[in-house]
Amino acid sequence: MEELRQLEILLSRGKITRREFLAKTSALGLTALAAASLPGVPALAATPKKGGRFRVGVPAGATSDSLDPVNMSGMMRTFIGFGQLYNCLVEIDHKNNAVSELAQTWEASSDAKQWIFRLCKGVEFHNGKLLDAEDVIFSLNRHRGEKSKSWAKGLLKQIRDIRADGKHTLVFTLEDSNVDFPYILSSYPLGIIPSGTADFEKGIGTGGYMLTSFTPGVRCLTKRNPNYWKQGRAHFDEVETIHLSDTAARTNALRTDATDYMARCDYKTAGLLGKLPGIQVISKTGGGYVVLPMQTDIPPYDRNEVRLALKYAIDREQMVSHILHGHGTPGNDHPIAPSMRFFASGLEQRRYDPDKARHLMKKAGLAGHTFRFHVADIDFPGVDTAVLYKEQAAKAGIRIEVMKEPEDGYWSNVWGKRPWFFSNWHGRPTEDLALSLGYAENSAWNETHFRHERFNALLRASRGEFKDVMRREMYAEMQRILRDEGGALVPFFPNILDAAATKVKFENFASNYKALDGCKAAERLWFES
Repeated sequence: MEELRQLEILLSRGKITRREFLAKTSALGLTALAAASLPGVPALAATPKKGGRFRVGVPAGATSDSLDPVNMSGMMRTFIGFGQLYNCLVEIDHKNNAVSELAQTWEASSDAKQWIFRLCKGVEFHNGKLLDAEDVIFSLNRHRGEKSKSWAKGLLKQIRDIRADGKHTLVFTLEDSNVDFPYILSSYPLGIIPSGTADFEKGIGTGGYMLTSFTPGVRCLTKRNPNYWKQGRAHFDEVETIHLSDTAARTNALRTDATDYMARCDYKTAGLLGKLPGIQVISKTGGGYVVLPMQTDIPPYDRNEVRLALKYAIDREQMVSHILHGHGTPGNDHPIAPSMRFFASGLEQRRYDPDKARHLMKKAGLAGHTFRFHVADIDFPGVDTAVLYKEQAAKAGIRIEVMKEPEDGYWSNVWGKRPWFFSNWHGRPTEDLALSLGYAENSAWNETHFRHERFNALLRASRGEFKDVMRREMYAEMQRILRDEGGALVPFFPNILDAAATKVKFENFASNYKALDGCKAAERLWFES
């Protein structure tokens, strides 16, 4: 049984192929059916086949897009960079576990302040250079630099020092303890590039695919890396990533066989789409969430009465029914999804209460004020969400003017630039990542400009706490603080909802991104022969 568990670990980390797994389990006297029935052993589908061009329609591309990992955001360039060209030290599997990627093993000191990572040996970059510790130090320090504008800079501020101990070992010294530190190194901007890289548009990484051509915000073509170091991954000959910002355009492309896969289905029509011959809809509970961020240092959103009024003025149940068509769950104005380990199940769910919203707005002296909400259909049907919310808030006497913004350039021109705007986040594997990225005082992605001494103290303390019972209490209090005092209005957690041709096959579907099998679809999926 212990040998079987070791084989399962090797299979999950890509160290052996599925065919090798079957052969070795047979040698142990186990049939494939018996092995798959044991706890923790993945059910085996057909052996992945090599070949074909995988054509994927994705939203959230822009003509200003770059392949520089420091600038990695938006679904198109994340799918190209994180999902095809680059690898991180750590990968998140479909169970939200941190597993080996470029780092083969890691271990921590007893206080979790020092971490030793040992790299896989023999890994080649696309240009033939062998990976070593200096490449990792160069890649991570680009995010840590004083002038860096990377959103990952806040995550890496906890690192006091990174040093090489030989060519394949790295020693990280942290400012404070962090029991979840390996998860941070799985973040998609932290792809590893060769030391000294100056031309990032060549996309030189260690990933399963090599860049053929890239037109920002339009199209990207990659080809399989013949020297890819992960066994049993990167099955397609080529991957064509096509920017289709409009959901209807992505749907039509899939229906007419112009693409094989579409990220982010239309929630209204997904049921009908899944009934069409040759098409499958993939619905997966995840940790991603939609948020209507209010910048808490800009009037009138610097008044908590205003923020609470706007939170009570939204009917979350109706949102789940009318916008998600049942593919999701109501939010409670914090980013921790019900599927996550330390979700505060005992925290009272906020309900639609027009009378309370009206009272709070009057108390703030803003009865009759018109609030401008900036929105686009970027990665999600934001306009429909805003229009329905406007109708719900009107019943509380709150006037909302929906400001529809252009989709191209939304993340650079509108997001974070307006006092109240639309945003959405993909799922993170740990509570620390979700809270640190979106709400920590030093995070570049703190879109609500939230500053709270108690919250930040709890966040720091939770990173060094080994006892789950204590961590659960800390995370519950942080969720309460955000719900009652924060600037994030979180109406719901939408399911991941993608669609593909039925010839597209996969084994497990990850929930740690908002689409595309953890954004690793190019590496993990294959065509039926």
